[in-house]
Order: sequence, then structure tokens, then C-alpha cells
Amino acid sequence: MRTSIIIRALAALVAVAPLASAQGTPAATTTIIVVRHAEKAAEPVADPPLTPAGITRAEALVEFVRDAGVKAIVSTQLQRTRQTVAPAAAKLGLTTEIIDARITPRATADSILARHRGNTVLVVGHSNTIPAIIAALGAPQPAAICDAGYDNAFVVTVPASGAPSVTRLHFGVATPCPR
Repeated sequence: MRTSIIIRALAALVAVAPLASAQGTPAATTTIIVVRHAEKAAEPVADPPLTPAGITRAEALVEFVRDAGVKAIVSTQLQRTRQTVAPAAAKLGLTTEIIDARITPRATADSILARHRGNTVLVVGHSNTIPAIIAALGAPQPAAICDAGYDNAFVVTVPASGAPSVTRLHFGVATPCPR
């Protein structure tokens, strides 16, 4: 029930038709769905894979973005982000673009906007980079994501003109972070 409500809310956010410019051409509104990777195995493994709960959450991500009109997927090179997005990429028939987790949030945001202006993009990142990426996209920076917060999703809308906005949603099984 919770997931279907979230899916409908997400579809409503991204289904809004782009506004026409003064010249009559569609404006390039870009929608970026930013999620944290799913539950990862315990460290000290340098590049931990997903846990069984993480694999289940990765499957929930498929349902979350199924009708969102995603045209591109971006992930860091780390195993946990690639595994999180793999089911969605397969279902949507898209190849995941890999970016280095060490580049700055500004460089990440600039790359997404330069390559995918006017489209809907799914971005899978990390708890320590997601808030800064959202701010680099021009939207208000959300609060930090707690370490156990794997259910966070942020829909950032970047219009051709005007201020970007962000909507925080959740997908899959709720995680034990304060809301």
C-alpha cells in the first residue's frame, strides 16, 4: 500500500509536461531521482556487496521508478551502487553510466545536467554525497542521511528557468531513521 502511494506520487511529479518557452519550444525541465544505495554488507570490506535485504530493496527500486520515465541511470563505480541499480537498468533497458565516487558533488551535478537536460535521470549515490549533490543541482540541501537510512529517495526538479525544488520520498521497507 505504502509503495503504491509513493509510486503514484513519483509518477505525478515527473509526469508534468514541460512548459513552453516564449518561442513555443518545450522548456528543458530535468528531473533527477536520487537514491542511496541499498543495504550493504558489513565493512571492513573495501567495496562491500549488497546484503539480502539490499537485494530486496534494489528490486523495490524497480517498482519505484517503473513509470517515472527514466531515460538515463547514473551510479558510482562501487559494487553496492551498481548492484542497487542493476535491476532497474535491466527492467528499463538502460545502460548504467558510471561516475567516480571521488568527484565533487558540483562535478556530478554538472555532468548530469550537461548530459541529460530535459530528461528524467535515476542517480544512485551514497549517504555522505547525496545531500551535497542535491544542493549542487540548485535545490535546498536536505538534512544528512542517517547511516541506517536506505529508504531515502529525493526527486529534484530543475526547470529551464526558476528555482529547482526537491521532494523527499521513501521506498521499500522503512528504515529506522528519524524522519
